[in-house]
Amino acid sequence: MGREETLDLLKRVADGIAMMFGSNCETVIHDMEKETSSIVYITNGHVTEREVGDSLTILGKKELADVYKGVDLVNKKGIAKNNHFIKGSTFHAKGDGYHFALGINYDYTNMLMVHNIVSELINVGDSMDIAAVSSDENLEHKLEELFSEAMEYIGKPVAFMRKNDRVEMIKYLNEKGAFSIHKGIPTIAEKMNISRYTIYNYLREIKE
Repeated sequence: MGREETLDLLKRVADGIAMMFGSNCETVIHDMEKETSSIVYITNGHVTEREVGDSLTILGKKELADVYKGVDLVNKKGIAKNNHFIKGSTFHAKGDGYHFALGINYDYTNMLMVHNIVSELINVGDSMDIAAVSSDENLEHKLEELFSEAMEYIGKPVAFMRKNDRVEMIKYLNEKGAFSIHKGIPTIAEKMNISRYTIYNYLREIKE
């Protein structure tokens, strides 16, 4: 496609994405050959307080350098002029005599506030029936609780965890006192499908 056909397509895509995700979603088209006034089209510009004729402003220096190299960016964090939190992606369209970039910037500040409120609402203490069970059962219950908290903290199933995720999980559990509980290490090792010696190695790695 030529320059005008590509720009027309990008405008229609930008309009469609903005319509689909609502007023918190800004879509913007940059002419990457105009560094200081790159924006040639924008919807919901209130999200980043920009308009046609403005430039790339919500990315860090490294990300900006990548964008000008033609690197696509996906789900990057940015900060708008009003200090709202933005998650953004940028996709490039290059051809003979043109280089455009379609930016998608979503303001998730309100959703973050809702998340924090909901987290407080669903946060609970020990089960009310814990006093009725034996000491060993109490400890087992506590381990289960700590393991669930650690899983939520890491944010992915054990099967999908990489080594750095597992080390971070062991660090979290250690800080919460899981390994001071009787049979804490073998219990957690079984749940994470790793050996006890791996846990010892991770603990040594954390302390180094």
